Amino acid sequence: MDASMQEDGAMNCLMSAWHGHEAELRAWLRKRLGNTHEAEDLLQGLFLKALRQGRRFCEVGNARAWLFEVARNALADHLRLKKEQVELPEDLAADASEPAGVDSLAACLPRALSELSDEDRAAITLCDLEGLSQKDFARLEGLTLPGAKSRVQRARKRLRDHLTSACQVRFDEAGKICCFVPREK
Repeated sequence: MDASMQEDGAMNCLMSAWHGHEAELRAWLRKRLGNTHEAEDLLQGLFLKALRQGRRFCEVGNARAWLFEVARNALADHLRLKKEQVELPEDLAADASEPAGVDSLAACLPRALSELSDEDRAAITLCDLEGLSQKDFARLEGLTLPGAKSRVQRARKRLRDHLTSACQVRFDEAGKICCFVPREK
């Protein structure tokens, strides 16, 4: 079989698959984008990607699955690039008078850490404050990796509970520290 006959076969294979799934792809893209023009642009790009595959497209086991996978990826890329951003006015002043709750909580942290058990204090200090990986922490403490991860998680929970009670830490709806009552030294 010469090259032109192979190309004709590939084109027939692609066109058959395309005509069989084009309407479904178009509807799927329109539903997700809510914009006919953007859906058509993505659909055209999808057709070009399939066309560039040439004979390899005919070797795909499930043309519909391949087309939808490429369409999903193209849609994700399109939405990622389309993220709308709002320009902030130049005269917008930041409120620098009040530090974030978590920043001002640093004054309470050393005392709260000193009141934890040696095991909890070591886990928090090494992994969270000094940046030691949990894998290295496990090796240092002679633990399995899952054991080390559990120890760090339990220590974090106990520190949070202790900060909540001792420093009267409160959290906002997003789970971020909003305020606390400083402890006397």
